[in-house]
Amino acid sequence: MTDADADADAVAPARTAAVAPGSSPWKGWAAVSAVSLGIFCLITSELLPVGLLTPVGDSLGVSDGTAGLMVTVPGLIAGFCAPLVTVGAGRLDRRLVLCVLIALMAVANLAAALAPGFAVVLAARLLVGVSVGGFWAIAGGLAVRLVPERHVGRATAVVFGGVPTASVLGVPAGTLLGELGGWRTAFAAVAALGLVTLIALLLLLPALPVDRGIRFGELPALLRDNRAVRAGVIVTFLVVTGQFTAYTFVRPILRDVSGIDAEYVSTLLLGYGVAGVAGNFLAGARDPRRTLLVVSASLTAVLALIATLPGAFAGTALLLAWGLGYGGVSVSLQSWMIRAAPRAAEAASSLMVAMFNLAIAAGAFAGGLAVDGLSAPAAPLTGAALMLAAAVTIGTTSASARRREPAAGIPDHPRRAAEASRTAGAEVPYKTDG
Repeated sequence: MTDADADADAVAPARTAAVAPGSSPWKGWAAVSAVSLGIFCLITSELLPVGLLTPVGDSLGVSDGTAGLMVTVPGLIAGFCAPLVTVGAGRLDRRLVLCVLIALMAVANLAAALAPGFAVVLAARLLVGVSVGGFWAIAGGLAVRLVPERHVGRATAVVFGGVPTASVLGVPAGTLLGELGGWRTAFAAVAALGLVTLIALLLLLPALPVDRGIRFGELPALLRDNRAVRAGVIVTFLVVTGQFTAYTFVRPILRDVSGIDAEYVSTLLLGYGVAGVAGNFLAGARDPRRTLLVVSASLTAVLALIATLPGAFAGTALLLAWGLGYGGVSVSLQSWMIRAAPRAAEAASSLMVAMFNLAIAAGAFAGGLAVDGLSAPAAPLTGAALMLAAAVTIGTTSASARRREPAAGIPDHPRRAAEASRTAGAEVPYKTDG
């Protein structure tokens, strides 16, 4: 069996109703925007503790490494729940599923804001993980049902734009709010944003019934039979683990290595965010393998330098370069998986989402061990080693993948990948170049 056969047969995607003919275009885009807001809200919630580790730890009497469990726990749970919720949702209306998940996230953040101790915070973070994994995995295939066919690529980019935007803007904004009003205020604000998002989904998202859901056996079949999907999952693990080994502890790194006062961290993270948004747009229309190779190689150098080069100027410049590089990761990984399995995009996306979130947990855990066992600089140095491993993996697999794809009949261009998915009757998200 070829990889192309595996794409077509190993995971047969369920058919779902597309956007109704003659429906108002603005309603479709309003629904897309509501889903993107949901992604932004959830990823911001997952990563919010990154900028609040020290305040939470000081308030609740735990170390920076232990406080890092606030990132590890939801990442680990989200990784397992991405495929579980996708499969377990069965034939339930996707609008109902998304609304329940976003409501769960809002309740969890409110519980964290009111928590009397660290154990309650961790329990609330577990619920956040359930919401993140399920919502992200399901939302990936919705654009084709919300807008006309010619706009599906752009709409999918808008939906997934919530991921990097949350990573690079949500965390700095939460950090600033936490410094102004306390860490509990930051969690309460995300809970309020979740309520706003729930209202938007209820008002703007149409009914989204499905004919059938994905079966559990289809996911390992895709991973087993499609080499490109396997490579994408491995690269996701290495890049994202490397990122969060270092980024979870960016605050103590900037303090201990760069000598930057805590009062300036939120401003610097906002600069990191702006650079990340620029990186997302720069990467959006480019070949995902080449982009990820450049990103992982560049971040290897950046993380090694920020761990060893003292001074506020060097720390600031390296942090901005870090944001620029990582900003292109999420969209490039998503594009990789869509190209790898154009006829099984929903299943491939759930595998990527699972590994992405497991890697967040693994990175936060590894960074915590490095910080508590050695020192703050050990976290970015470990991240640099993982980024280097990612660059080597991409470099060694890209050439053989390019040779196989034309022979196996796997489209080598996003637009042709979309054509292949439509020919097969699959309704999958895809990224176009225009």
